[in-house]
Amino acid sequence: MADDTITYTTYINATPERVWQGLTDPGLTNRYWGVRFEGDWTTGSQLVWEQGGARIADPEQVVLDSTPHRRLAYTWHTFTPEWAEGVGVGEDLRAELAAGPRTRVAFDVEPVGDVTRLTLVHEGFDPHGVMIGMCGPTWPLLLSSLKTLLETGSPLPEPGAPAQEG
Repeated sequence: MADDTITYTTYINATPERVWQGLTDPGLTNRYWGVRFEGDWTTGSQLVWEQGGARIADPEQVVLDSTPHRRLAYTWHTFTPEWAEGVGVGEDLRAELAAGPRTRVAFDVEPVGDVTRLTLVHEGFDPHGVMIGMCGPTWPLLLSSLKTLLETGSPLPEPGAPAQEG
């Protein structure tokens, strides 16, 4: 792994089509990530990010590669004051995140027998910046929640959330 890159692979008991849906359908992304995307998922199109009540649209926030059921890549979102307020990030941290380079995330979706291998590569970080330290432990949790949602119908509980009695 390069100092400016996060790579993570998981295997999901679902078809590539279902995994693709999990990456692109706003209702599903909202369930396991708390993020809704607006866009048509075509290469070069603008991607609008909604999180914490903030709607983030930026001309540099775009789909870089979209090959349905195989590969999805886009630029990481813009760190606006509205986003920071919506997710509880202080202004000093938001400013530090915004000062860093715009990163790129890619998902490779590959059938492997009866399961699908999902590989994430998030690259372009400042290796000494705060964002790589925030994203590094978060991606495995998010992709595990996607896996759990697609395999069971429910995402993982949010860390720190009270356990549900059944």
